[in-house]
Amino acid sequence: MSENLKSDLIANVTTALQEDLGTGDITAALIPANEQAHARVITREDATICGVDWVDEVARQVDTDLQIIWQVADASRVSAGQTLFEAKGSARNLLTFERCALNFLQCLSGTATTAAYYAELVSHTKVKLLDTRKTIPGLRKAQKYAVTCGNCHNHRIGLYDAFLIKENHIAACGGITNAVTAARHYAPDKPVEVEVENMTELQQALVAAADIIMLDNFNLDDMRAAVQLAQGTAKLEASGGITNTTLVPIAETGVDYISIGALTKDCQSIDLSMRFV
Repeated sequence: MSENLKSDLIANVTTALQEDLGTGDITAALIPANEQAHARVITREDATICGVDWVDEVARQVDTDLQIIWQVADASRVSAGQTLFEAKGSARNLLTFERCALNFLQCLSGTATTAAYYAELVSHTKVKLLDTRKTIPGLRKAQKYAVTCGNCHNHRIGLYDAFLIKENHIAACGGITNAVTAARHYAPDKPVEVEVENMTELQQALVAAADIIMLDNFNLDDMRAAVQLAQGTAKLEASGGITNTTLVPIAETGVDYISIGALTKDCQSIDLSMRFV
């Protein structure tokens, strides 16, 4: 795990605990302070797991004496009814730990499970599936990590690590060539991607030597023609309203990448349960 992700993880957990705990867990306070407990967390559905480090961090911030015993790892495929981890320690603190820990685990596992589902659909092709910036506010790096646990890949992290020149950028810069030239001058070490809406713009982006060209809402025939035209001089990315029913034919056109907002935007949390043993 990168230092940037670790820093975000700690901050995410701190914020989540603060909003949940407030002035203290008044229900857990009903339990005798010296009461010890042993809990087990299971999944109620098949899933790809992500969030181990988030759970561990919740435990650390709630009570450093809590013991978390994992039976799975990130990127593990699990079946309904399977035990994910056991937890031992103060009964009060286990109950305080429960919701926050499971929120992270079920959310990130939901993202990883969605990504794994899409990745499996195109496993017979060479295409790489990319996430987008359509993420839960505050959890971008966490969700992008979850996408990789599901065998998909990250697009740019934010607005700072790669250029993505779209219609309004092109208009404001006076054309594709001007926009790409300006990008090369502004940050020569950053990759330059240009979104195009037709074959004419595709040719302009190729002449301008963009690193990646995003084919926005191209039909299948035009995608195939774009692959032939590019001949590997630029990577091609398909984008625009792609679903599980349209994904496979697009992957089979030969494009290099397909970006899918649903990897992080539309995923459903996995149903988990914690019970005292």
